[in-house]
Amino acid sequence: MSLDLSLLSILTIAVLVWLIIITILLIQMMLHYQRLTQNIAKKDLKTILTMLLNRSDEQTQKMADLIKHLNQLQAKSTHHIQKVGFVRFNPFPATGGDQSFVLSLLDETDTGFVLSSLHSRDTTRFYAKTVKNGRASGHELSKEEIKAIKDAQ
Repeated sequence: MSLDLSLLSILTIAVLVWLIIITILLIQMMLHYQRLTQNIAKKDLKTILTMLLNRSDEQTQKMADLIKHLNQLQAKSTHHIQKVGFVRFNPFPATGGDQSFVLSLLDETDTGFVLSSLHSRDTTRFYAKTVKNGRASGHELSKEEIKAIKDAQ
C-alpha cells in the first residue's frame, strides 16, 4: 500500500511538472501569435503571410536602393582627397629654421596637387603644381615635392 501511495505521488508530481511545461509553452506560443497578428484586423494565416511577404519585399527593395547608393558613394569617393603628404625644409641656409614646406593632397588615383611655400627673410611665396597618377603634370617637381608625394602615397 505504501508503495502504491509513493508511486501515485511520483506520478502526480510528474503530471504536474508536465502540465507546467505545457502551460509555459502554450503561453509563449500565444504571445508569439499575438505579436504576429498585431495591427491586423483579420487574423487569419493568409493575411499574416501576405503581410510578411510584403514587408520582406519592401526590405529587399530598400536594401537594393542602399547598395546602389553605397556603390555611387564609393565611385565618387575615389576623386576626394584621401592622401596627404607634408614636408618641411630650409631652402636658404642663411635663414633660420625649416620655415618652408610642401603639402601634397592626392585622391585614390594619386591625382591632385602640391602646394609649395618658400619662406625667406622678406617674403613667403606659394606655388601650386598639378599631379596626375603620382607624377608631375606640366611642371617639374622639386625633390621636396617628390618626397611629399611619396609620403602621401
